[in-house]
Order: sequence, then structure tokens, then C-alpha cells
Amino acid sequence: MLHSLADFDRAESANVWPLPDMTLVNNGRRAAVSMPSELFGPAWPTVLDVADVTATAPDYAGIAYLACAASLIGGKRWVSAYGDWAEPCILWTAALGDPSSRKSAPLDRMTKPLWKIQQNARLDYDLVRREWQAEIERAKAERAKWQDEVKGAAGGAGETPPMPVLAVEPEEPQERRPIVSDVTPEAAAIILKGNPQGVLCYNDELAGWLESFERYTTGGRPFWLAAHGGKPHNITRKGSGSIDLRFTGISVLGSIQPDKIVELLAGANDGLVPRILWAWPEKMPPRRPSAPVSMAALERAYERLEMLQWGRDAEGREDRIVLRLTGSAADLFHEWELENAASDGDGGSLYEAFAGKMSGAALRLALVCEMTEWAFGNGAEPAEVSKQSVAAAIKWVENYAKPMAHRVYGDAAVSVADRNAALLARYVRKHRFETVNLRELRQHPHKQHLKPLQAKGALDEAVEVMVDAGWLLPAFQRDGETKGQPRKDYRVNPAVLGDR
Repeated sequence: MLHSLADFDRAESANVWPLPDMTLVNNGRRAAVSMPSELFGPAWPTVLDVADVTATAPDYAGIAYLACAASLIGGKRWVSAYGDWAEPCILWTAALGDPSSRKSAPLDRMTKPLWKIQQNARLDYDLVRREWQAEIERAKAERAKWQDEVKGAAGGAGETPPMPVLAVEPEEPQERRPIVSDVTPEAAAIILKGNPQGVLCYNDELAGWLESFERYTTGGRPFWLAAHGGKPHNITRKGSGSIDLRFTGISVLGSIQPDKIVELLAGANDGLVPRILWAWPEKMPPRRPSAPVSMAALERAYERLEMLQWGRDAEGREDRIVLRLTGSAADLFHEWELENAASDGDGGSLYEAFAGKMSGAALRLALVCEMTEWAFGNGAEPAEVSKQSVAAAIKWVENYAKPMAHRVYGDAAVSVADRNAALLARYVRKHRFETVNLRELRQHPHKQHLKPLQAKGALDEAVEVMVDAGWLLPAFQRDGETKGQPRKDYRVNPAVLGDR
């Protein structure tokens, strides 16, 4: 039995090291895949430019574009494959990455034009609000005049004069708000009342939004289920009546760290989380942007989507316009739908539930693809969804959305000890440690980079996993001639410090 580092040095020639399990570094998770470009059409150059200037993979800018475009289309255009089945243009998307992955920068750039739309709309809203205030004062005067007439008629044989239309106070106008953040169901319902086409809920940190499903136990989950489906919904407010929504449409965009999502996904197979489309690319090294980014084309496209007109129902009210798939597009979609249904299992896992919801997601993505071609161009608005758009959506689902879901849900299934071991393994390789000491790892400067390992027993459990994986071997020794607990030194397998 070896008891010291010197013993290890003398035994080097015996090659005591086993072959290390290198999958430990990534928890055995699936590798990231590249995002296909066909779905984005003329928006792809902007996606690449934003990725370049933010030193990120195109995934983050791409997933942000999908959510932004979908939110602007919202309830004004729906898509139907066949029959009475129709899907609204609503997408929930999430960008995953560690705190240093720079994921917020591309999301901020892709959503910035929405804030510009909101700012421009506020100028018109200020004028409308002043007109509303004038109408309120006129209504008060008309009401006072009518009340005098009622008093004059009191006690007489004549009829009570009816209240004139001008005496009824008009409802307060709502400003256009294409983008909101950190909203409760009640606050979102108030905003949607004045934004019937829908909005984008952008949360730089998505964990709070996911946690809100539990926070509003009486109405949170039903509201967000309606918000993804664009369904009618009613919210009753204490002491202030209720809010009736004909279209509850909220697209979602946000970022989250992989470590945080593990707890949030536990027991989350209730239909909400499997609706999220994930983007989790590999972290890119820092780089200098090749050129400044022009957002003019994107801003123009967003403006065109924003200006989409409503249809009208039989009573003349604003209503959705449904775009149907062309014949060849419907044939392609049906063929793929059968294949997808055969592979989604029984819904017993998060991934199976996710795959089972991809038919609706593919239709929504195809609608975004079709409207993107129009928004970046100058032609007439499309009246149907082409086979090309459906093919692009199917390719994106099969080659990107599904592999990314496997990557996310697989990581969530990994134990805490394995995740911590992966964190420590990456840290060891990064700094090329030949020996690690547990006491030193708990101290500055290491502890700030290994925060999850500071919990009681976490570091010991992680080291045990690394020993089992052939990464470490114990080399305990006492300091000098002193008695007491030996130093918890571990030798690092030289094989793990090779090519990275």
C-alpha cells in the first residue's frame, strides 16, 4: 500500500493509473449541435453578425429572433395543417450557458428593436391619452348636466331622461407594449388587454419565471398554459372585477444557467416545461468582431411584422387570419408527423413529452419562416405556408431542437455528485493540477470558482466520483513530524492532462 507522494514517485514505472473516464468532464451529456440556417432565411446574416460581435455561437441570436418574430406576429396570423387544427404564433425559448458564456449580449441585441417600437408607440399613446382625458372631462360634464335633468324630472309625471352616450366615461387607453419582463399573471393580463396581438416576455434570468409557476399556485399554471396556446382566459381580481382575454398570447425568451435548471426541471413534466425550445451551444472563446453590426434590416423586418393588419370576423371585430399549408407542404408535414408520433414514446419523461409537442411547434416555426421571407422582402404578404418553410421547420426540429432537448434533459438527470465532479474535473484540467488538496480547494482563490463544492460533504463526494472514474488517487501524508489528520492530497492521473 502506498502512503506518500515519494512512494508514488518510486512506483511511477509500475503504471498504477487506470484508463480515465473522460466523459466525466461533461457529465456524459450530449455534445452541442450546430443550428441549421434554413429556418431563418434572410434573417440569418443578422444572426451571424450578432453572433460575431458578441463572440457567441449563432444559437443565442437565432433563438432570440424566433421568439421576437413570433411575438410580433402573435394572434394576427395562425397556421393550420388541415381541418380545424390551427396554431398561434407563440414560441417559448431559452438560452442556456454558464455565467461567462455571454448569452445575454445577443439576446439584448435581438430584442432592442422591440424597445424602439415601444418607444415610438409611446409618442402616439401620449396624444391618445390626452384625448382620452379630454373625453373624460366632457363625460363628467355631460353626466352632471344629465343628473340635473334627472333632478328636474323628479316628482313629475314625465319619464326619467336616459343617460346620454357622451356621459359614459371611455375606457382608459393602453399603450403598445411589445416587450415586458417579470410579470405576474394579473399584470400580464392587464397588458394583454391593451395588446390583443400578444407580447414577448423577456427575462434575462429565466429561473424566476420558471419558479413563478409554483408561486401563483391558484392561477399561475393555468394562465401560462393559456398563454402558450393563445386560448381565451379569465382572471378574477380581488375587489376590481375580472379580465376577459380573447387571445392570451405570450412568447417567452430568457437565459438560464445549467446548474440552476436541474432543480427547476425536477418534477416539471406537467406540460409547461416541455413547451420550451432550448439553445445550449458550446462556449466560444473571446474574439474581436470583424465589423460593426447594422441592425437596419432587422428593425425594418420587425416593423413590418408589427404593422400586420387584423382580419375581421362576421361581426366586424378584429380576428385572426389563418394561413394553411399548401398541398405539398401538408403532405410533407403529415408524413413527418407520423414519424414523430411513433418516436415520442408514452410521454413518461420530459423528453418524450417534449417530442410529443413538436408537431405544434413545427407548424409555428414554419409560420415564422414564411413570414420572415415576407418581412425582409418587398413582396405581397403570403396567403399560405409553403413546403419550403415546412421543410425548414422540420429540419430545425429534428437536427436542433430534439438534440438540444436531449442535452438539457440528460444533464438534469445527472446526480449532484456527478455534476460537482464534472465541475472539479474541468477545473483540474484548466489549471493542469498534478496534485490537489481538499483543504486548499475550500480556500481562496479556488472556492470562488467551486462554489457548489463548498456545501457540506459536496467536495468529498465529488472527489470520490473522480477516484472511481480513474482521475484521482489518494496520496495522504502528514505535515512534517506532526501528528493528527493527514493532508488529503490526491494525485491527478497524467492522462487527463494530455490534449484538451
